[in-house]
Amino acid sequence: MNQLAHHSPGQSALQGVREAIPLLGGYIPVALSFGLVATQAGFSTLEATAISALIYAGASQFLFVGMIATGAPLWLVVLMTLLINIRHVVYGPNLAALLPRSRHWPWLMHGLTDQVFALALTRLPQLPEAKRFSWFVGASLLAWGAWIIGTAVGATAGEAFTARWPLLGEIMPFALPALFLTMVAPRFTDKRWAVAMGCTILAALCLTLVGWSNVAIPLAAACGALCFYSMKFYMVKVDTRRRRES
Repeated sequence: MNQLAHHSPGQSALQGVREAIPLLGGYIPVALSFGLVATQAGFSTLEATAISALIYAGASQFLFVGMIATGAPLWLVVLMTLLINIRHVVYGPNLAALLPRSRHWPWLMHGLTDQVFALALTRLPQLPEAKRFSWFVGASLLAWGAWIIGTAVGATAGEAFTARWPLLGEIMPFALPALFLTMVAPRFTDKRWAVAMGCTILAALCLTLVGWSNVAIPLAAACGALCFYSMKFYMVKVDTRRRRES
């Protein structure tokens, strides 16, 4: 109680910053990679940085610059970007139950990413409600700022780095898949998640092999989600039947 009496939003924000620092190990390499990929696709440093500041959507940004570079129609680029980011429809309600009401949330939700969501879902239940808003501000602003700076550095100096160390140019494009792999790998210890992610991977592979690579990610994600919730419904049904029989 005494700690809450002396609580200040600044302290909670700094706590969020400190606890989000480990995320930078994944953000910075991917941001550097995006900056390099964007300039190689014909975007200027300013344009690449603006994409990271305004879109701020990881995989969607790589898709965005790739489709624009190949001359894809704008409506398809926008549609595909929205489809990849539709997972935020799930993220939002899960966090809403843990966060206080505020008129600032429509703006702050721009800072919600996969990694920030995972961290917030773990830490927010452990914090007093008075600290949660400021904590989220600190954590999300650190991640956003690091992403923008990393993009600017990658766009400005990425070519020089890869010219000096050619192997770096081969490794950097794998930074984003590696980041997502580290996020999903622990889920394979759960049978439902393992089956759902296996279904997702298989669906994405099959769609890519038949030439539907542009829609492989959202359709595979939908298959995985359907598989997960089908298994969940089946297990609940089986558990209910067992309880009735006992």
